Amino acid sequence: MSGPAAPLDDFITAVKPLVDAIGGELVPADEAGPDDVVLAWAGADAVAVRLPQLADSLDHILAAMERRLGKPLADLDRKAKQEIVRTLEVRGAFAVRHGVETVASALGVSRFTVYNYLNREKGA
Repeated sequence: MSGPAAPLDDFITAVKPLVDAIGGELVPADEAGPDDVVLAWAGADAVAVRLPQLADSLDHILAAMERRLGKPLADLDRKAKQEIVRTLEVRGAFAVRHGVETVASALGVSRFTVYNYLNREKGA
């Protein structure tokens, strides 16, 4: 591709993996809503990023963890589940409404178990 569209297409191609990783969506800049982030390139609005809702982000993070590990989080051993909870706590997963319940469901454990994992970290 040549002409002015090529650099813009290259820019969009370059940012797409990041947008996918956060669970966002690319939308045309002229269709951006008030909560979308408009990205400029070469002095002009290029594309907008529609960010996911926090609860959707947590589901996206959990799904990405499962893909990376190659199996359901519920199939992990206790130590691995504790590590997942530690990682999610650092990423702010438990600040999301129903975060503990969502994580507990994904790990195949009770909310009480997730709280125990969290408290164990604070006591260690």
